[in-house]
Amino acid sequence: MLDPSSSEEESDEGLEEESRDVLAAAGGSQRAPPAPAREGRREAPGRAGGGGGAARPGSPSPSVLSEGRDEPERQLDEEQERRIRLQLYVFVVRCIAYPFNAKQPTDMARRQQKLNKQQLQLLKERFQAFLNGETQIVADEAFCNAVRSYYEVFLKSDRVARMVQSGGCSANDFREVFKKNIEKRVRSLPEIDGLSKETVLSSWIAKYDAIYRGEEDLCKQPNRMALSAVSELILSKEQLYEMFQQILGIKKLEHQLLYNACQLDNADEQAAQIRRELDGRLQLAEKMAKERKFPKFIAKEMENMYIEELRSSVNLLMANLESLPVSKGGPEFKLQKLKRSQNSAFLDIGDENEIQLSKSDVVLSFTLEIVIMEVQGLKSVAPNRIVYCTMEVEGGEKLQTDQAEASRPQWGTQGDFTTTHPRPVVKVKLFTESTGVLALEDKELGRVILYPTSNSSKSAELHRMMVPKSSQDSDLKIKLAVRMDKPPHMKHSGYLYALGQKVWKRWKKRYFVLVQVSQYTFAMCSYREKKSEPQELMQLEGYTVDYTDPHPGLQGGQMFFNAVKEGDTVIFASDDEQDRILWVQAMYRATGQSYKPVPAIQTQKVNPKGGTLHAGAQLRKFYADRFQKHGMDEFISASPCKLDHAFLFRILQRQTLDHRLNDSYSCLGWFSPGQVFVLDEYCARYGVRGCHRHLCYLTELMEHSESGAVVDPTLLHYSFAFCASHVHGSRPDGIGTVSMEEKDRFEEIKERLSFLLENQISHFRYCFPFGRPEGALKATLSLLERVLMKDIATPIPAEEVKKVVRKCLEKAALINYTRLTEYAKIEGQVTLFCFVFDTETMSQASPARKLEDVLHLAELCIEVLQQNEEHHAEGREAFAWWPDLLAEHAEKFWALFTVDMDTALEAQPQDSWDSFPLFQLLNNFLRNDTLLCNGKFHKHLQEIFVPLVVRYVDLMESSIAQSIHRGFEQETWQPVNNGSATSEDLFWKLDALQMFVFDLHWPEQEFAHHLEQRLKLMASDMIEACVKRTRTAFELKLQKASKTTDLRIPASVCTMLNVLVDAKKQSTKLCALDGGQELGSQWQQYHSKIDDLIDSTVKEIISMLVSKFVAVLEGVLSKLSRYDEGTFFSSILSFTVKAAAKYVDVPKPGMDLADTYIMFVRQNQDILREKVNEEMYIEKLFDQWYSSSMKVICVWLADRLDLQLHIYQLKTLIKIVKKTYRDFRLQGVLEGTLNSKTYDTLHRRLTVEEATASVSEGGLQGITMKDSDEEEEEG
Repeated sequence: MLDPSSSEEESDEGLEEESRDVLAAAGGSQRAPPAPAREGRREAPGRAGGGGGAARPGSPSPSVLSEGRDEPERQLDEEQERRIRLQLYVFVVRCIAYPFNAKQPTDMARRQQKLNKQQLQLLKERFQAFLNGETQIVADEAFCNAVRSYYEVFLKSDRVARMVQSGGCSANDFREVFKKNIEKRVRSLPEIDGLSKETVLSSWIAKYDAIYRGEEDLCKQPNRMALSAVSELILSKEQLYEMFQQILGIKKLEHQLLYNACQLDNADEQAAQIRRELDGRLQLAEKMAKERKFPKFIAKEMENMYIEELRSSVNLLMANLESLPVSKGGPEFKLQKLKRSQNSAFLDIGDENEIQLSKSDVVLSFTLEIVIMEVQGLKSVAPNRIVYCTMEVEGGEKLQTDQAEASRPQWGTQGDFTTTHPRPVVKVKLFTESTGVLALEDKELGRVILYPTSNSSKSAELHRMMVPKSSQDSDLKIKLAVRMDKPPHMKHSGYLYALGQKVWKRWKKRYFVLVQVSQYTFAMCSYREKKSEPQELMQLEGYTVDYTDPHPGLQGGQMFFNAVKEGDTVIFASDDEQDRILWVQAMYRATGQSYKPVPAIQTQKVNPKGGTLHAGAQLRKFYADRFQKHGMDEFISASPCKLDHAFLFRILQRQTLDHRLNDSYSCLGWFSPGQVFVLDEYCARYGVRGCHRHLCYLTELMEHSESGAVVDPTLLHYSFAFCASHVHGSRPDGIGTVSMEEKDRFEEIKERLSFLLENQISHFRYCFPFGRPEGALKATLSLLERVLMKDIATPIPAEEVKKVVRKCLEKAALINYTRLTEYAKIEGQVTLFCFVFDTETMSQASPARKLEDVLHLAELCIEVLQQNEEHHAEGREAFAWWPDLLAEHAEKFWALFTVDMDTALEAQPQDSWDSFPLFQLLNNFLRNDTLLCNGKFHKHLQEIFVPLVVRYVDLMESSIAQSIHRGFEQETWQPVNNGSATSEDLFWKLDALQMFVFDLHWPEQEFAHHLEQRLKLMASDMIEACVKRTRTAFELKLQKASKTTDLRIPASVCTMLNVLVDAKKQSTKLCALDGGQELGSQWQQYHSKIDDLIDSTVKEIISMLVSKFVAVLEGVLSKLSRYDEGTFFSSILSFTVKAAAKYVDVPKPGMDLADTYIMFVRQNQDILREKVNEEMYIEKLFDQWYSSSMKVICVWLADRLDLQLHIYQLKTLIKIVKKTYRDFRLQGVLEGTLNSKTYDTLHRRLTVEEATASVSEGGLQGITMKDSDEEEEEG
């Protein structure tokens, strides 16, 4: 729209003047048009080809720079911006309408749909619903844990939220992060028979997709995708028009006006426009060469090279245009590779080699369709007679219609013909069948001869037929249609008057055809009837066509125009104004002239021989006024050669990139295929230098990246490499000249890009969160190496790159730690950070709170470094030393953490052990990292905790020793688990202390070995004390026990034995060093000492028990000694028993004693078997008990070798021996021990005594040493 003004005339004049300022000729003499700046963006560098810098144009909204200005000035700025955008749009739509250099690329990577804030929030809700069990998706615990970790670490991350906000995150990024996480988890799962891990992965990914989609209708999703993915596909012209209307802010009405005025649907007009533009560029190059006005180059000799480059670029464009077919139609028409004579100097074609057209070069081919409808006025034949028609194109075949009755002569028959005659002769005849027998041919009723042209009417018309003189059908007419198609290379045709000096030397009306032979070769041909080749032709190369005034001396024709060339002028005239306009337009396109013919607006004089002015003049004036009113004419007629396309292209590329970054795709700065096509075509057609294009692109990408957008570093690398190659003379696009402006801008961009890349590496955790975009960090490092190179040939030393990256990662450590502490503060967890809180705040927190905070902070730090290793290790693909620098970065990171950690630990009270979990947490992470293990922070951590560990072990040793002393003094020897309360407490403490120290996993081997040895020695000492105290208590307990058959082993004695058993087991675990360590002789001796002590103590305890049992047996044997032969007591007992036996039943002497002893043995065996935990010790005890018992009995008998045993002694001994043998055999005593020599001696003696008693006493009443003893067993 025009600015409001006092009058329309003043407004138009003002706009014309402004347009001349804004869209004036390029070059250093004219100032660059000021362009509106975009909101929130820095001012762009000076434009190429112009003088000073310009603010950045943007969308149609008012610029930031215009704020505060007066309203008229602001409106002027808006109008100026609108005019620039309209002019740009004219050039863009011409590139779209008729491209001849570029095509839409089909090999570009398909960009993914970007996620927005709302979609991220919805995604969080869906995953939260899954974790809460609110979905129908069935999943196992492992998958739920993976989803929970993904939700907590990734989805809830503020870095992901920022990445989504910047528009650089797609659904595919989310899926890939989840896939990477579960791959690590699935690899750690145990193998399951019949279920491969690939199957588990596929199942988990499918479930993830189900959670991601939620409850969406899957049937609607493909439709949405199809509509939204249009810009990533190959676009039609209409879609490209619409896209760039949005990019440049062009209204639909403005587009329609420009579309019609530029004749974008007319390929001939677009090709002619290109030819005019190329001619203009050649003339501009020639003018520059003559005036010696060049841009400033880095070398003087580049000026001539610059002219050659301009010529060669135009030559290439001409070749591209020439290689295009004239039209997609007419396959039988072959192109002629002809050049224009006036450009021969640039095309290296001499005048003497100029190729001239021959008449055979312009032979055309036409298709005719003849449709015969009906005949009217047929009266000369009977109604029932048969009639038909024939049709032919003279010189060709003849066709016939179907037969019809004369009463209804209607057909609708079509005949198709081909001819090479621009003015063919068509003959149609009407026949009736002859009924005569001798008639040789049918009777002709009438004929019509037509002379159609390609301009003739295509509709059916009535034509009067010529009839024989004697015919009654005086008013015979035929209705037919003749359609003659125009070949694609026939640009215009019609009747004109012509007069020339070399051709058409008589003023006469002829039929002319404008023929296009190739993109650069046109001919004006005149044809006669029935002729294929033209009668005369004029090659239009070098001619200029224009409107002229009427020539009074020429008879015929009303509207004149001419074609002028050095040495020749041809005058043409048509019968009406509209025909003249069409002819001039067609010839204007063909000549390629820069001057555009414009008829006078005022009413022309009437030709003396002609009539009045045709109504087309008024129509032409109406459209001209309409275009002028809307302000479009100046944009359409503006000469592209006189405009600064470097500046215009910068605006176009900027606006296109802004539009691209704001669409629904995560493009990372990559243009869509349609946008690439238009920009490529614009650069080629209007001569935008490749270096300028990429310099502008780099500037735009860096500004977007600095403002938070995610830009693919590979894209930056490509553009930078192109510019670097150009500036250093590698001619990437065939351009060898380098301007001072290009070099200066490149150096400026190189410095700025270096700063940007270093900043991104310093913020790698936030610029490339979770390794997204994939491969971006690797590409950034590679690009930084390229930027640091002095030139393209000399590689930069690796140490220099390493030095720069090291500095960046040092900054990154501070950035990451600072943001981590801020995050922890926001989380409400931490109150102790030197970066966040002051000393007063720190002193107010309790020691326990400080320790809790630093422990939580340590967990966050470990998580950060683990994510760095997991998601940012790709840097090693760019540089092998990247892991080393990442380790240095981690050390710097831990150094910052050290300040807070030391502060928290210093605040802890003495002899407080709550800080050990902090050491375990940090040490477990550091010791598993080969680059951080025993590093600076790791050693500092050890230095802090070494005194704590030593102090803790000292105190524990003292505590355990005291607990042993107090415990055994108060010990009740009640069984507790495997021993007593004191022993259990002792062994638990020793084991817990050793496990605690083991869980520390002390990284320094010497101190770790020292700790282990000390704890083993401590355990040996404590177990030795325990064993000695137990033995003493055992001995005291046993001394108090009874020595009669009433003795039953107390439970406390068994508990003491169990303590020794447990001590033996625990000593193996608590006192033995790891098998992998070398054992010194001193340690071996010390360790064997505790084993020997336990073994000897056990032997002594067993011996004491056996002695106690033997003492009971000796007491029994002492009672039997009273029955020894020859003693006074023996005779008294014998007499008493015999006398009493006559009157009453007297118990068998000695049986009670034997039964009592046997019961004593059995019950003590059961007690020991039940309450002693070690089978081996029980077996040893029983072996010794049995052997000692047999030995005691054998010795007792040996003392009475010369005496005969009393019958009661014999019975008692036989029963004791036999029952003892059987009982111990049942308890598992081996046969070798049971049947010892002592037992054999004892068995023989008792057998002999039994035999003697049988003879003297008459038997033992069923008691015998034989195995078949059937005596009754009591009890």
